[in-house]
Amino acid sequence: MYTLEPNQDYRDQSLRDNAELSSTELQADAAKHYDDCYNDYLVAWCNRDNLALHYGYWDEAKPYDQHQALLNKNQVLYEKAGIQAGDKVLDAGCGIGGSTIWMAKQHGNQVTGITISAKQADYARQHAKRHGVADRVDFQVADFCATPFPDASFDVVWALESSCHALHKGEFLREAWRVLRPGGRIVVCDGFVLQRQFNPQQWQAVVTCLNGWAVPNLCARDEFKGLLEQQGFQAIVCHDITAQTQASVEHMYKVAKRLKPVQTISEWLGLRSKAQTANYLVGLAQHQLFTEKLTEYCIFTAQKA
Repeated sequence: MYTLEPNQDYRDQSLRDNAELSSTELQADAAKHYDDCYNDYLVAWCNRDNLALHYGYWDEAKPYDQHQALLNKNQVLYEKAGIQAGDKVLDAGCGIGGSTIWMAKQHGNQVTGITISAKQADYARQHAKRHGVADRVDFQVADFCATPFPDASFDVVWALESSCHALHKGEFLREAWRVLRPGGRIVVCDGFVLQRQFNPQQWQAVVTCLNGWAVPNLCARDEFKGLLEQQGFQAIVCHDITAQTQASVEHMYKVAKRLKPVQTISEWLGLRSKAQTANYLVGLAQHQLFTEKLTEYCIFTAQKA
């Protein structure tokens, strides 16, 4: 059996043999992943409207397609966090600006997006200008565990599939608490493990997903709730949206299977980077994590007293 411990990095075999990377090296690895895979995401997953590097939200009562489901995820988080148009929002781990631009465009919010990738920040600025919201958004290169902002700078901290990239999730929550104003809210949407022990086949799928998405480890729901409580957050609510995410899981799996010949030939010709190949493999492995109920997908909301 293999054990996935909190606060450890499992992205590379060498790291499990007591070799450690510095936090700077871990961030550089994650930044390279997203830089290398920028075009892959735009071609195979999202588009230049939603700019979404996350799963979609599929409501069975409404006939969403893939791209609408990606946009709908933003609206679901916005509503569950009780965000108002006048709220100043920090998009912690903004990617190429999808959610930041959506909040500014759809609701008129002033939003600051931070990413550890300079290229992502540049892409996000270009997309914001194209969407006509450059005056309402600000993109900066910063670590969401150690931001440059003063205390009590924001009404909302938004983390959509980004907190998973923190080696120590508590460090992210501590910084979120610091930059939130009294009464401010945090909304975190991510995948969470349902168990810590895995057989060899399951472990291979877990590590493939961690490697492919540059994620060091995953938290369990109860562990994350405990970290929120430890930091002092109140009114903590966990919304399980695994069922509404499953269609995105299936879509990603089908896309990966359809692209297998392209991936195989491109890899043979040396046209795919290590990060791109690892990212492709996640499309297959993530399906196993969800179908075997090794992971769940949740939205946490909480408030700073």
